[in-house]
Amino acid sequence: MSRALLIDIGSTYTKARLFDLNNLTLLASGRAFTTIETDVSTGLSKALAQLPDWETADYKLACSSAAGGLKIIAIGLVPALTAEAARRAALGAGSKVLATYSYQLTGEDINNIIKEQPDIILLAGGTDGGNQEVILHNARLIAASNLKQPILVAGNRNAQAKVANMLTEAGKEIYLTENVMPRLEELNIKPAREQIREIFLEKIIKAKGLDRVNQLIDGVIMPTPAAVLEAAALLADGTEDEPGLGELLVVDIGGATTDLHSIATGNPTDGAVNWQGLEEPYQKRTVEGDLGMRYSAPSLVQVVGEKKLKRYYQEYFSEPLDDFALEEYLAKLHNQPAYLAQTAEEINIDSLLGRLAARLATQRHVGQLKTTYTPMGAVKSQTGKDLTKLKTVIGTGGVIVNHEQPDFILAGTSYQDLERPELLAPLAAEYYLDQKYLLAATGLLAGVAPDKALALLKKYLLKL
Repeated sequence: MSRALLIDIGSTYTKARLFDLNNLTLLASGRAFTTIETDVSTGLSKALAQLPDWETADYKLACSSAAGGLKIIAIGLVPALTAEAARRAALGAGSKVLATYSYQLTGEDINNIIKEQPDIILLAGGTDGGNQEVILHNARLIAASNLKQPILVAGNRNAQAKVANMLTEAGKEIYLTENVMPRLEELNIKPAREQIREIFLEKIIKAKGLDRVNQLIDGVIMPTPAAVLEAAALLADGTEDEPGLGELLVVDIGGATTDLHSIATGNPTDGAVNWQGLEEPYQKRTVEGDLGMRYSAPSLVQVVGEKKLKRYYQEYFSEPLDDFALEEYLAKLHNQPAYLAQTAEEINIDSLLGRLAARLATQRHVGQLKTTYTPMGAVKSQTGKDLTKLKTVIGTGGVIVNHEQPDFILAGTSYQDLERPELLAPLAAEYYLDQKYLLAATGLLAGVAPDKALALLKKYLLKL
C-alpha cells in the first residue's frame, strides 16, 4: 500500500495527515501545539503519535509557517511597478512581506529594515537597460549596513554585476536571478519565486530550527502558503491525465490574516475594455494582515467601522448588536486566539466578521473597471484581474470549515456583496469547502504524485 505522510507545521498547531494513495483515502489525522520556542520536533512527535504506523509511509513531507513564516522585505524603484513586482514575487513564494520600499533608501529605512528582522531581502529596481542609479544606491546602503540576511538581487540586469560586486565585497550573502520586471509593466516573477524557495530550503529552515524535524521525516520543503498555492493551481489546471476545475479562487481566513489565491488570467471579458497598469500573475496571492479573525479581529472591526458593523449585524440577524458584548468578545479573540464562540451572539459576531473579512480581502484582490469620458466618447479601462466569470470559490480556515453555514461567509466574495459596482468580483460562483484542511497537504503531494493529489482534492472538497 502506497502511503503519504503530509504535515503542516503552523504557527499555533502542527497538523499531520496520513493518506492511502492506492485507495485515495485519508487514514488518520493528528494535531498538537507547535513547539517552536523549544524544539519543533516535540510538537511534531506528539502529532505523529496519533497516526498508526506513520513510519512506513512512502512520502514524509512538511510545509511550515511557524516562527512567523517566511518573512521578506521587498525593495524596488517605482511603487506601482518594480517595487510591486518584487512584492508579488515574494507573496507568490509563500512569504509574508513585512514592508515594501521604493526609490532611494534612506538611513532611517535601513534602520527600520534591521528592526523588522526579515529572513530575506529582495532587491529589485529598474527595467533591463533602464534606471541603474536607484538599485546601485540601495545596494551601496545595504553593503554599508549591519544587515546579515541573504539578499536576492532581481533588478536591472545591466546593473547586476556592479550590485553583486558591491555586496560581495561587503561580505553579504547574495543570490542573483532574473529581473522581476524586464520590460515596463511586464512581470517575470517565477525565477525570483523559485529562488526564494531555494533559499528557504537551504538557509531559513535551519535558521528557524525546523531542520530538527528531518530526523523524523524527509524534510520541510516549502512555506505553507506556497503549498496552498500549489494545490490551488493543480486543482484549477489539472494534470495530463486528470482535468482540473478551471479558474478558481481560494479564500483562507486565519486568526491573523486573510489570504486569497486566484488561479486565473483575469483578462478583460469585454472586448471594448483596455487593460491598464501592471500585468497580473496567473497565480496570484494576496495577504491582508488587518483582516484576521483572532489576533487581528480588532483591526478588522476598525477597518469596517463599528457603525457599519452594527448595521450589518441588524441586517443579517434581525436584532441589534450590544456594544459591550462586541467589545468583550473582541478582547477575548485578541487575547485568547484559541477561544471559540460560545453564545448565539458570539457565533453571530464570528459569522459576520468572517463574511466581512472575505468581502474586504476580495475588494483588494480583484480588479476594477474605470470609465473615462473623452471627446471621442466613453473609454473603459481595467486594472487588476477580472474574476466576474469565475465559477469556483473554495473556502478554508477555521471560521469557514467549522461554520454551520460556510456559504454565508463565502458569499462575501460575490460581486453582489461588495457594494462597489466597479469591482470585478465573481458574479455567480459555486462554493466548495476544504472540509479536511487538505489544501496544504495536497500542495506538498503535488510535487511527487500530482494525479493522486488532484484526485484527493476532488474527493474531499465538499460542494456547498
